[in-house]
Amino acid sequence: MVKRDFLSIADLNATELLAILDRARRMKAGERGAPLAGKSVALLFEKPSLRTKASFMVGIQELGGYSFYMGRDEVGLGQREPIADVARVLSRYVQGIVARVFAHSSVAELAKYASVPVVNALSDWEHPCQTLADLQTIQEAKGRLAGVTIAFVGDGNNVSRSLALGAALVGARFVLAAPRGYELDAETVAKARSLARASGGSVRVVTDPKAAVAGADVVYTDVWTSMGQEAESQKRLQAFKGYTVDEALLAAAGPQAILMHDMPAHYGEEVPPGMLDHPRSVAFDQAENRLHAQKAALEFLLAR
Repeated sequence: MVKRDFLSIADLNATELLAILDRARRMKAGERGAPLAGKSVALLFEKPSLRTKASFMVGIQELGGYSFYMGRDEVGLGQREPIADVARVLSRYVQGIVARVFAHSSVAELAKYASVPVVNALSDWEHPCQTLADLQTIQEAKGRLAGVTIAFVGDGNNVSRSLALGAALVGARFVLAAPRGYELDAETVAKARSLARASGGSVRVVTDPKAAVAGADVVYTDVWTSMGQEAESQKRLQAFKGYTVDEALLAAAGPQAILMHDMPAHYGEEVPPGMLDHPRSVAFDQAENRLHAQKAALEFLLAR
Protein backbone atom coordinates (compact mmCIF):
# COMPACT_ATOMS: atom_id res chain seq x y z
CA MET A 1 0.00 0.00 0.00
CA VAL A 2 1.23 3.50 -0.86
CA LYS A 3 2.44 5.37 2.22
CA ARG A 4 0.55 8.46 3.36
CA ASP A 5 2.25 11.53 4.81
CA PHE A 6 0.47 14.17 6.89
CA LEU A 7 2.17 17.49 6.18
CA SER A 8 -0.95 19.59 5.65
CA ILE A 9 -4.49 19.26 6.92
CA ALA A 10 -5.44 19.34 3.22
CA ASP A 11 -3.58 16.05 2.71
CA LEU A 12 -6.87 14.58 3.96
CA ASN A 13 -10.16 14.76 2.12
CA ALA A 14 -13.34 15.65 3.99
CA THR A 15 -14.40 12.02 4.45
CA GLU A 16 -11.01 11.04 5.88
CA LEU A 17 -10.88 14.06 8.17
CA LEU A 18 -14.34 13.39 9.61
CA ALA A 19 -13.50 9.71 10.08
CA ILE A 20 -10.34 10.60 12.03
CA LEU A 21 -12.34 12.98 14.22
CA ASP A 22 -14.95 10.29 14.87
CA ARG A 23 -12.22 7.83 15.79
CA ALA A 24 -10.64 10.42 18.10
CA ARG A 25 -14.01 10.89 19.82
CA ARG A 26 -14.36 7.14 20.38
CA MET A 27 -10.79 6.86 21.65
CA LYS A 28 -11.43 9.66 24.09
CA ALA A 29 -14.56 7.85 25.26
CA GLY A 30 -12.43 4.84 26.17
CA GLU A 31 -12.18 2.58 23.12
CA ARG A 32 -8.95 0.62 23.40
CA GLY A 33 -6.73 -1.24 21.01
CA ALA A 34 -3.11 -1.68 20.03
CA PRO A 35 -2.95 -0.79 16.33
CA LEU A 36 0.72 0.20 16.67
CA ALA A 37 1.82 -2.98 18.43
CA GLY A 38 5.32 -3.86 17.24
CA LYS A 39 5.78 -0.45 15.58
CA SER A 40 8.30 2.26 16.43
CA VAL A 41 7.99 5.99 15.78
CA ALA A 42 10.81 8.55 15.75
CA LEU A 43 10.08 11.99 17.21
CA LEU A 44 12.42 14.40 15.45
CA PHE A 45 12.14 17.86 17.04
CA GLU A 46 14.03 21.04 16.12
CA LYS A 47 11.75 23.14 18.35
CA PRO A 48 10.96 22.73 22.06
CA SER A 49 7.52 21.49 22.99
CA LEU A 50 5.21 20.64 25.87
CA ARG A 51 1.89 19.49 24.36
CA THR A 52 3.28 18.05 21.13
CA LYS A 53 6.03 15.95 22.68
CA ALA A 54 3.95 14.70 25.62
CA SER A 55 0.84 13.93 23.58
CA PHE A 56 2.72 12.01 20.90
CA MET A 57 4.81 10.00 23.34
CA VAL A 58 1.83 9.09 25.52
CA GLY A 59 -0.40 8.46 22.52
CA ILE A 60 2.04 6.12 20.79
CA GLN A 61 2.45 4.14 23.99
CA GLU A 62 -1.33 3.91 24.45
CA LEU A 63 -1.61 2.59 20.89
CA GLY A 64 0.85 -0.18 21.74
CA GLY A 65 3.84 1.33 19.96
CA TYR A 66 7.24 2.63 21.00
CA SER A 67 8.62 6.11 20.47
CA PHE A 68 11.98 7.75 20.95
CA TYR A 69 12.80 11.45 20.98
CA MET A 70 15.67 13.20 19.20
CA GLY A 71 16.25 16.91 19.75
CA ARG A 72 17.83 19.50 17.50
CA ASP A 73 21.41 18.96 18.66
CA GLU A 74 21.24 15.18 18.24
CA VAL A 75 20.38 15.23 14.55
CA GLY A 76 21.13 18.67 13.09
CA LEU A 77 18.80 18.39 10.09
CA GLY A 78 20.57 19.66 7.01
CA GLN A 79 23.64 20.68 8.99
CA ARG A 80 25.25 17.71 10.69
CA GLU A 81 23.69 15.40 8.13
CA PRO A 82 21.62 15.89 4.95
CA ILE A 83 17.87 15.60 5.49
CA ALA A 84 17.63 12.99 2.73
CA ASP A 85 20.11 10.75 4.55
CA VAL A 86 18.32 11.19 7.89
CA ALA A 87 15.03 10.19 6.26
CA ARG A 88 16.46 7.08 4.59
CA VAL A 89 18.32 5.91 7.69
CA LEU A 90 15.36 6.36 10.04
CA SER A 91 13.14 4.53 7.55
CA ARG A 92 15.25 1.42 8.17
CA TYR A 93 14.52 1.58 11.92
CA VAL A 94 10.98 2.87 12.38
CA GLN A 95 7.49 2.71 10.93
CA GLY A 96 6.80 6.43 11.20
CA ILE A 97 8.48 9.82 11.69
CA VAL A 98 6.94 12.73 13.60
CA ALA A 99 8.84 15.95 12.86
CA ARG A 100 8.60 19.38 14.50
CA VAL A 101 10.73 21.76 12.44
CA PHE A 102 11.45 25.40 11.73
CA ALA A 103 11.17 25.32 7.93
CA HIS A 104 8.34 23.50 6.17
CA SER A 105 10.81 22.56 3.45
CA SER A 106 12.56 20.32 6.02
CA VAL A 107 9.49 18.19 6.75
CA ALA A 108 8.66 18.11 3.03
CA GLU A 109 12.15 16.79 2.26
CA LEU A 110 11.87 14.21 5.03
CA ALA A 111 8.63 12.99 3.47
CA LYS A 112 10.17 12.93 -0.01
CA TYR A 113 12.99 10.57 0.99
CA ALA A 114 11.41 8.56 3.81
CA SER A 115 9.78 5.26 2.92
CA VAL A 116 7.57 5.50 6.04
CA PRO A 117 4.81 8.03 6.83
CA VAL A 118 5.97 11.46 8.00
CA VAL A 119 3.78 13.61 10.26
CA ASN A 120 4.16 17.38 10.45
CA ALA A 121 4.09 18.13 14.19
CA LEU A 122 4.55 21.85 13.38
CA SER A 123 6.40 23.81 10.75
CA ASP A 124 6.50 27.49 9.93
CA TRP A 125 3.80 26.87 7.29
CA GLU A 126 1.25 24.55 8.92
CA HIS A 127 0.24 22.88 12.17
CA PRO A 128 -2.20 20.17 11.01
CA CYS A 129 -2.15 18.17 14.26
CA GLN A 130 -3.36 21.24 16.12
CA THR A 131 -6.23 21.64 13.67
CA LEU A 132 -7.34 18.05 14.26
CA ALA A 133 -7.58 18.79 17.99
CA ASP A 134 -9.28 22.13 17.33
CA LEU A 135 -11.97 20.58 15.15
CA GLN A 136 -12.54 17.81 17.67
CA THR A 137 -12.97 20.43 20.40
CA ILE A 138 -15.40 22.50 18.34
CA GLN A 139 -17.41 19.39 17.50
CA GLU A 140 -17.61 18.51 21.20
CA ALA A 141 -18.69 22.01 22.21
CA LYS A 142 -21.10 22.73 19.35
CA GLY A 143 -22.29 19.27 18.31
CA ARG A 144 -21.38 19.91 14.70
CA LEU A 145 -18.79 21.42 12.37
CA ALA A 146 -20.75 22.27 9.23
CA GLY A 147 -22.15 25.78 9.48
CA VAL A 148 -20.13 26.74 12.57
CA THR A 149 -18.55 30.21 12.36
CA ILE A 150 -14.90 30.31 13.49
CA ALA A 151 -13.36 33.76 13.98
CA PHE A 152 -9.57 33.75 14.24
CA VAL A 153 -8.21 37.00 15.65
CA GLY A 154 -4.49 37.41 15.10
CA ASP A 155 -1.67 36.45 12.79
CA GLY A 156 -2.04 34.69 9.44
CA ASN A 157 0.39 32.06 10.70
CA ASN A 158 0.79 28.28 10.58
CA VAL A 159 -2.07 27.70 13.04
CA SER A 160 -4.58 29.93 11.25
CA ARG A 161 -3.50 28.52 7.87
CA SER A 162 -4.20 24.92 8.88
CA LEU A 163 -7.43 25.91 10.62
CA ALA A 164 -8.68 27.82 7.56
CA LEU A 165 -8.09 24.76 5.37
CA GLY A 166 -9.57 22.35 7.92
CA ALA A 167 -12.64 24.50 8.50
CA ALA A 168 -13.16 24.73 4.75
CA LEU A 169 -12.98 20.95 4.40
CA VAL A 170 -15.75 20.35 6.95
CA GLY A 171 -18.13 23.09 5.80
CA ALA A 172 -17.48 25.64 8.54
CA ARG A 173 -17.39 29.41 8.04
CA PHE A 174 -13.90 30.77 8.73
CA VAL A 175 -13.04 34.44 9.14
CA LEU A 176 -9.59 35.83 9.92
CA ALA A 177 -9.08 39.27 11.44
CA ALA A 178 -5.47 40.37 10.98
CA PRO A 179 -3.65 43.68 10.50
CA ARG A 180 -2.68 44.53 6.96
CA GLY A 181 0.54 42.77 6.08
CA TYR A 182 -0.15 39.89 8.48
CA GLU A 183 -3.03 38.22 6.63
CA LEU A 184 -2.95 34.72 5.23
CA ASP A 185 -1.25 34.49 1.85
CA ALA A 186 -3.41 34.68 -1.26
CA GLU A 187 -2.61 31.09 -2.28
CA THR A 188 -3.87 29.67 1.02
CA VAL A 189 -7.03 31.80 0.90
CA ALA A 190 -7.75 30.67 -2.66
CA LYS A 191 -7.20 27.01 -1.75
CA ALA A 192 -9.41 27.29 1.34
CA ARG A 193 -12.16 28.98 -0.65
CA SER A 194 -12.01 26.24 -3.25
CA LEU A 195 -12.44 23.61 -0.53
CA ALA A 196 -15.24 25.65 1.06
CA ARG A 197 -17.17 25.82 -2.20
CA ALA A 198 -17.27 22.03 -2.25
CA SER A 199 -18.33 21.70 1.40
CA GLY A 200 -20.74 24.62 1.78
CA GLY A 201 -18.38 26.59 3.99
CA SER A 202 -16.82 30.01 3.46
CA VAL A 203 -13.57 31.90 4.06
CA ARG A 204 -13.20 35.64 4.70
CA VAL A 205 -10.27 37.88 5.64
CA VAL A 206 -10.91 41.23 7.39
CA THR A 207 -8.96 43.72 9.48
CA ASP A 208 -11.59 44.57 12.12
CA PRO A 209 -11.67 42.12 15.06
CA LYS A 210 -15.17 43.19 16.12
CA ALA A 211 -16.53 42.62 12.64
CA ALA A 212 -14.88 39.20 12.57
CA VAL A 213 -16.32 37.96 15.86
CA ALA A 214 -19.87 39.29 15.41
CA GLY A 215 -22.14 36.26 15.71
CA ALA A 216 -19.22 33.82 15.79
CA ASP A 217 -19.57 30.43 17.47
CA VAL A 218 -15.82 30.24 18.09
CA VAL A 219 -13.35 33.01 18.87
CA TYR A 220 -9.81 31.74 18.40
CA THR A 221 -6.50 33.48 19.01
CA ASP A 222 -2.81 32.62 19.02
CA VAL A 223 0.48 34.29 19.85
CA TRP A 224 1.44 37.29 17.77
CA THR A 225 5.10 36.29 17.68
CA SER A 226 5.81 32.65 16.92
CA MET A 227 9.03 30.73 17.59
CA GLY A 228 11.64 31.95 15.14
CA GLN A 229 10.12 35.45 14.88
CA GLU A 230 11.56 36.88 18.10
CA ALA A 231 13.46 39.62 16.23
CA GLU A 232 10.09 40.97 15.04
CA SER A 233 8.52 41.01 18.50
CA GLN A 234 8.39 44.77 19.08
CA LYS A 235 7.18 45.46 15.54
CA ARG A 236 4.43 42.87 15.97
CA LEU A 237 3.35 44.25 19.35
CA GLN A 238 2.69 47.57 17.64
CA ALA A 239 0.96 46.03 14.61
CA PHE A 240 -1.41 43.91 16.68
CA LYS A 241 -2.58 46.62 19.09
CA GLY A 242 -6.36 46.28 19.31
CA TYR A 243 -6.32 42.55 18.52
CA THR A 244 -6.28 41.31 22.12
CA VAL A 245 -9.11 38.87 22.78
CA ASP A 246 -10.43 40.13 26.10
CA GLU A 247 -13.82 40.04 27.85
CA ALA A 248 -15.14 42.86 25.68
CA LEU A 249 -14.22 41.24 22.38
CA LEU A 250 -15.57 37.85 23.46
CA ALA A 251 -18.81 39.55 24.53
CA ALA A 252 -19.06 41.13 21.07
CA ALA A 253 -19.33 37.62 19.62
CA GLY A 254 -22.39 36.85 21.70
CA PRO A 255 -23.19 34.45 24.55
CA GLN A 256 -22.86 31.36 22.36
CA ALA A 257 -19.18 31.85 21.56
CA ILE A 258 -16.43 29.68 22.99
CA LEU A 259 -12.84 30.88 23.37
CA MET A 260 -9.98 28.86 21.87
CA HIS A 261 -6.20 29.17 22.11
CA ASP A 262 -3.67 26.53 21.07
CA MET A 263 -1.17 27.58 23.80
CA PRO A 264 1.33 28.54 25.02
CA ALA A 265 -0.19 31.98 25.63
CA HIS A 266 1.66 35.25 25.82
CA TYR A 267 -0.46 36.79 28.58
CA GLY A 268 -0.84 40.53 28.23
CA GLU A 269 -0.61 40.31 24.45
CA GLU A 270 -3.18 38.22 22.54
CA VAL A 271 -5.11 37.48 25.76
CA PRO A 272 -5.09 39.20 29.16
CA PRO A 273 -3.92 37.27 32.24
CA GLY A 274 -6.51 34.72 33.35
CA MET A 275 -8.46 34.76 30.08
CA LEU A 276 -7.92 31.06 29.41
CA ASP A 277 -9.70 30.37 32.71
CA HIS A 278 -12.81 32.16 31.41
CA PRO A 279 -15.98 30.02 31.77
CA ARG A 280 -16.27 29.88 27.98
CA SER A 281 -12.62 28.98 27.38
CA VAL A 282 -11.98 25.49 26.00
CA ALA A 283 -8.20 25.94 25.70
CA PHE A 284 -7.41 23.09 28.06
CA ASP A 285 -9.87 20.81 26.23
CA GLN A 286 -7.95 21.64 23.06
CA ALA A 287 -4.72 20.67 24.78
CA GLU A 288 -6.17 17.35 25.91
CA ASN A 289 -7.57 16.62 22.48
CA ARG A 290 -4.12 16.76 20.94
CA LEU A 291 -3.65 13.31 22.50
CA HIS A 292 -6.84 11.78 21.12
CA ALA A 293 -6.75 13.39 17.67
CA GLN A 294 -3.12 12.45 17.10
CA LYS A 295 -3.77 8.87 18.20
CA ALA A 296 -6.51 8.64 15.59
CA ALA A 297 -4.25 10.16 12.93
CA LEU A 298 -1.41 7.78 13.74
CA GLU A 299 -3.76 4.82 13.51
CA PHE A 300 -4.98 6.08 10.13
CA LEU A 301 -1.44 6.52 8.80
CA LEU A 302 0.44 3.59 10.35
CA ALA A 303 -2.08 0.80 10.85
CA ARG A 304 -2.67 0.30 7.13
